[in-house]
Amino acid sequence: MKNRNGHIKRQERHIAMHIRSVGLQFHPKPNYIHQFEMALSKFNLFHYQLNAVSCFLNRQLPKSARCLSTVLVPGEASGPSVKTTVPGPKSRQMIADLDKIQFAGSVFYFTDYKNSLGNYVVDADGNSILDVFSQISSLPLGYNHPDMHKVVQDPDNQIAFINRPALGIFPAQGWPEKLTNSLLSVAPKGHTQVNTMACGSCSNENAFKAAFMWYRNKQRGGASISDEENSSCLVNRAPGSTPFTIMSFKGSFHGQTLGCLTTTHSRSIFKLDFPALDWPIASFPRYKYPLEDHVKENEAEDRRCLAEVEEQFEIYNKAGKFVAGVVVEPIQAEGGDVHASPEFFQQLQRITKKNGAALILDEVQTGGGATGKYWCHEHFNLPDPADFVTFSKKMLTGGFYSLPEFRPQQGLKIFNTWMGDPSKVLLLEKVVQVVKRDNLLKLVELSGKKLMDGLKDLSNRFPQHMKNNVRGIGTFCAFDLTSPQKRDEAFFRLQQHGVQSGPCGEQTIRLRPFLVFQPKHADIFLDVLEKVLKEIQTP
Repeated sequence: MKNRNGHIKRQERHIAMHIRSVGLQFHPKPNYIHQFEMALSKFNLFHYQLNAVSCFLNRQLPKSARCLSTVLVPGEASGPSVKTTVPGPKSRQMIADLDKIQFAGSVFYFTDYKNSLGNYVVDADGNSILDVFSQISSLPLGYNHPDMHKVVQDPDNQIAFINRPALGIFPAQGWPEKLTNSLLSVAPKGHTQVNTMACGSCSNENAFKAAFMWYRNKQRGGASISDEENSSCLVNRAPGSTPFTIMSFKGSFHGQTLGCLTTTHSRSIFKLDFPALDWPIASFPRYKYPLEDHVKENEAEDRRCLAEVEEQFEIYNKAGKFVAGVVVEPIQAEGGDVHASPEFFQQLQRITKKNGAALILDEVQTGGGATGKYWCHEHFNLPDPADFVTFSKKMLTGGFYSLPEFRPQQGLKIFNTWMGDPSKVLLLEKVVQVVKRDNLLKLVELSGKKLMDGLKDLSNRFPQHMKNNVRGIGTFCAFDLTSPQKRDEAFFRLQQHGVQSGPCGEQTIRLRPFLVFQPKHADIFLDVLEKVLKEIQTP
């Protein structure tokens, strides 16, 4: 018993240290671990029975909902199976080993990717966990999807995996066709130009640069670049180095390179100690929920925030710090899954155009199908195509779409060694085919409705723990607990019961399932969440 208690205390210290490192506050009590261990066998049996009932019900669905009952990933687990605490002893040892090499405080657990399948991630200790976080919203088809393996096994494709080119200079033959069949086949309305990049941060950073070039070319009015501009930019001086700015919004997250950090305002840990540029910041709407009960107040909130946008344009343009672009997320994800109305985005586009700036829609997290459309902003019915749409994560490659007028006029301006990765575009080409073949965007809508309905029901039944502000589009859903401490405990308990979710904002849990997430998976998640809400001990 003494050894067991000492083992439990070590587990608690590691879990508490990890939770603090990722911005959570919950400190588990000893009896939590004991309760989890005692409940594991009953819990796994219950979910096996639950899944059997769900499969039976799915067989009764009409043909129009066939994607609900189809086995999308053969061999996928029927439910979570938890054998140890999470992280378990093997993961904790690996974390300790990694920490000798680099800071490892943000690692949740080590993963057995070979045995992970579909919606279930398997950790190093053999725990099979329902993953509704999908590698921070970055895997479209789940783990080890058979169609993805076929892409890698194709000998013709292996050339692209082995010989990564410097795309800006030595693209492989057939590269335009690959872009056409993948990225351009799902391009936002009005877009025929695309540049690939490696990640979300460099996608936004290079969209900013393209906006600056476009704005400066407008100022030149067709004049040639002067010798003074060429020489002064080399020492970071005007006129070659411009005073242009990008406007962003409070609560936003656009990446962790220096330009993107200036436009990021979600958490201090991302920005502390780094220099920032003097660029304008406006308020993003913060709505009252339920939305249908606060229409007038939320319309007023839209007007307040849009008035700030107008004001920031006036202040910075008058000061000669010209606002070349406005960057905005369709949903502020890292900042707490904060939504704004279609009308807000329509008016934001109007104001941006009126002031001669570019609208940059950061769809790094919202793009790729999680909202039931490839691009979240397609829900907003914008009167004109967005000037830029940046992407990464579920699109597997980073990059940005832009309208033709933003095309660089000189080489090496939007450039780096790799300019993305052709192997990721090969995978994306197959993802696009599977999404269409399996009707996955429709599945996202159906599974999202199941999630939203269930979350709203739980918020009504557990008002002492969940706030009445469930929100989402498709499966891109989130809910708030009534305090940051309760959020942290709920996040921890979900992990121990075999569900991987994602914290964000101050007290939000966000859901980022794969596109192969079905209503039966939603049922499992909602059942586990109900169990967790019944167990919460934080006052």
